[in-house]
Amino acid sequence: MDLYTENILDHFKHPRGKRELADPTVSHEEVNLACGDKLTIHLAIEDGVIKEAAWEGSGCAISLGAMSILWEKLEGMPVKETAEMTAEDIIEMLGVPISKRRMKCALLCLEGVKNALK
Repeated sequence: MDLYTENILDHFKHPRGKRELADPTVSHEEVNLACGDKLTIHLAIEDGVIKEAAWEGSGCAISLGAMSILWEKLEGMPVKETAEMTAEDIIEMLGVPISKRRMKCALLCLEGVKNALK
């Protein structure tokens, strides 16, 4: 198993930021109907910056690992920069090739964050 795969599994087993947020500015639920992954993203935004982020959810190792990895980047990010993130940014953060079949799992976190910011 390579280092990046181990990283995703570590984030899956020990998710960062997985909790409720007391007073979020926005909350959004994103679901992957194909495999049942579900993420609820909570963001506290102040002066155009994500001051605090949290999430809850269930799903496969890729979707939850990706959300945990993205969470590490979110706090302190300008909303504009966050809204401009791409699928390629997420794949680069994960560091492993993602099959076409699992791409929706890997990108669920990004879809959820972007939809929360709309």
